[in-house]
Amino acid sequence: MTGQLTAGTGTGPRPGGEEPAARHDTAASEQRRGRRPGAVATMVRLTAGHRPAIVAATVLTLAGSAIGLAQPLLARRIVDTAGHGGVTGPLLLLAGLFTAEAVTGAVGRFLLERMGEGVIRTLRHGLVSHLLRLDMREYGRHRSGDLISRVTADTTVLREATAQALVDLVTGLLVSAGALALMAWLDPLLLLLVTATVAAAALIVTSLLSGIRSAAERTQQAVGDIAADLERALGALPMVRVHCAEAREAARIGTRVDSAYSAGVRTAMLASFMSSAVELAVQGSFLVVLVVGGMRVGGADSLGELVAFLLYASYLVVPLSSVFRAVGLLQRGMGAYERVDQALALPGESPGTAARRPHAPGKGPAAEETPAALTLRNVHFGYHPGRPVLRGVSLSVPYRGQVALVGRSGAGKTTIFSLAARFYDPEAGLLLFDGRPATELTRRQCRERLALVDQNTHVVHGTLWDNITYAVPDAPSGEVERVVRLANLTDVVERLPGGLGCVLGERGATLSGGERQRVALARALLTRPSLLLLDEPTSHLDAINEAALSQVMRDVAQECALLVIAHRLSTVQNADRIHVLDAGRVIASGTHDELLLTSPAYRRLATAQTLREAGDRPAG
Repeated sequence: MTGQLTAGTGTGPRPGGEEPAARHDTAASEQRRGRRPGAVATMVRLTAGHRPAIVAATVLTLAGSAIGLAQPLLARRIVDTAGHGGVTGPLLLLAGLFTAEAVTGAVGRFLLERMGEGVIRTLRHGLVSHLLRLDMREYGRHRSGDLISRVTADTTVLREATAQALVDLVTGLLVSAGALALMAWLDPLLLLLVTATVAAAALIVTSLLSGIRSAAERTQQAVGDIAADLERALGALPMVRVHCAEAREAARIGTRVDSAYSAGVRTAMLASFMSSAVELAVQGSFLVVLVVGGMRVGGADSLGELVAFLLYASYLVVPLSSVFRAVGLLQRGMGAYERVDQALALPGESPGTAARRPHAPGKGPAAEETPAALTLRNVHFGYHPGRPVLRGVSLSVPYRGQVALVGRSGAGKTTIFSLAARFYDPEAGLLLFDGRPATELTRRQCRERLALVDQNTHVVHGTLWDNITYAVPDAPSGEVERVVRLANLTDVVERLPGGLGCVLGERGATLSGGERQRVALARALLTRPSLLLLDEPTSHLDAINEAALSQVMRDVAQECALLVIAHRLSTVQNADRIHVLDAGRVIASGTHDELLLTSPAYRRLATAQTLREAGDRPAG
């Protein structure tokens, strides 16, 4: 909403600020990387609430591995006693061990997968909640598609690391240690040869880890850029089609796709080298054991001992592979977590100061003698340092009646609405609700008093009923029918298949601009606000609906405070008070007739409007 609210002033945060934000994220991430705990410590912290599941999965995995470690010893006995009969019992026991290992492994893996899903669910809940409550300036600095990608794509990569890597690393190391101990007991010389080949592979893997992490982070960044650019194109699809820009947008997004491809290929290349190093180490170890051990059979070593050692050497493949794979997954997961952490580090909107006393209009040292629904006293504000938008604005909106803001584009009208909605706080001056400073109220308490109809009307995917009752989901049908009549939506309800139950589609594509505006008005009226903010309420309406809305505004002004922004003076000429803004200041105030006599700026606006309307009329 902030982009739409601030766009009207011509001075708010601009789309396209994502590049400086991206550079800021990169620099900040590099600073954090120097002081952040390692990958294992991070995973331990992420899984802190799932320790019972991790312990159970680890115990089951170790139990399955212990069962597996017993199998080579049993196989040695079967081989050594095969010529003497009596192997049926050991064979049945071996089959039972195989089954038990499979069952415990399956249960342990399920617990891990469920734990991973739980961790990501918690992380996504936190991310969604945080992103919906960011400081409004952050939405101008970061692209919404990229922020969405951090909730979806990045957490998906992170899930694999949390679900598998940590336990695989621990159990793999323990099982490898057990297998190596048994191999040392069987033949220390062969173990030394195996250790040498594994150490060589470990050196190669270690040298590739940092590259895997950086490449994975670049991949996730490129995926976020794809989502952001695609959201940009789809959000302005009519403009794209009219200007025949499909090919240019496809090419623009294609460069992001190519970047993701390049980063993904680099990640795959490094991971492939790592996998090959592990496979060569394992195969080399097996060949060394087979050749050297085979040459020694018949001497001090028995065939059964060689078979057992070979089984342990082959059994070592699984835990070692899981260790190396876990290390790679941790690095990829940390690349994704870097972006998630950046999003979580963005400053959120402060809730405001909690109310220190029950609401009592007109009471307290800072309260007005005759409180109004909304008051601005000498308010100064700017979206960027050194670039003021409001320069000492003072005005008030009484509990009943209509107040209008007029002026050229960029005068600061929409910025006043942004302050009234507590999207931003004044840099200087006072903002008061019901005579009480906004600083004594939470943002929620302020927003519960008002409703807003933005010039860029918002219609969400869902039914017409869902959109009208968005702020009051449990509204009774009688209230909904009342606001439908007030907003002159009856003909729309009758036209749509299913009436109020008709699904409107993405961004209300099935409605015209004027119909979307009337839906937004009905939504606002349903809350029965004490202050109603209307930003260009007639911008999409024809003459008949504009006249109907003017009557609605007069009726509403008898029930609540009404603050209106309008370029069409016909919309506000019956207002109780009109404030003329120019360059962030109120330069004149009064009724329509008074301002025509006393304000040159207002006369120019009125003359320009009259000429425009005359030019729009068909020739006689």
